[in-house]
Amino acid sequence: MTDMSANTKAEMRSTSPCASCKIQRKKCSQSCVLAPYFPQDNPEKFLLVHRLFGNGHVIKSLQELPEEQRGDAVNSMVYEASQRFRDPVHGSVGVINDLQNKIAELQSQMASTQTELANINMRHANLLTLLNGGSDPHCYNGSLLQSEDTHVLDDVDPMELWEPLWK
Repeated sequence: MTDMSANTKAEMRSTSPCASCKIQRKKCSQSCVLAPYFPQDNPEKFLLVHRLFGNGHVIKSLQELPEEQRGDAVNSMVYEASQRFRDPVHGSVGVINDLQNKIAELQSQMASTQTELANINMRHANLLTLLNGGSDPHCYNGSLLQSEDTHVLDDVDPMELWEPLWK
């Protein structure tokens, strides 16, 4: 299929009104600001925006914006209107608050997990220090268990050393 030319689109639009003009029962002109953003086959989209903002306000807002920003503005209006329809008191602010609460909860969980990880790393370092007889905990070579003059682990149950790691 080939793309429609600009003239064909304009002719089609002049014969079929946009959702705004259709709902308001008026003729859709070539210069209708709302036609590109509210097609005839999706009147619910316009109704949501119309109920919250009003037709005049939507037109005025779109005329004040550059052409390339109008699509994003319409999408924002539709989103705000749909959220206001779902939650008449808070609208999209309620969604933002919910997301901020989830972020705070996840940050708290992350801080708790980081603290727990630091404690595990500290226990691990302490265990290695104990196994090395007080030397550098990062270079355990197993010589402590083979040395005859040092019997640090003879009186200690090995399970007691690992127990704090598994709590």
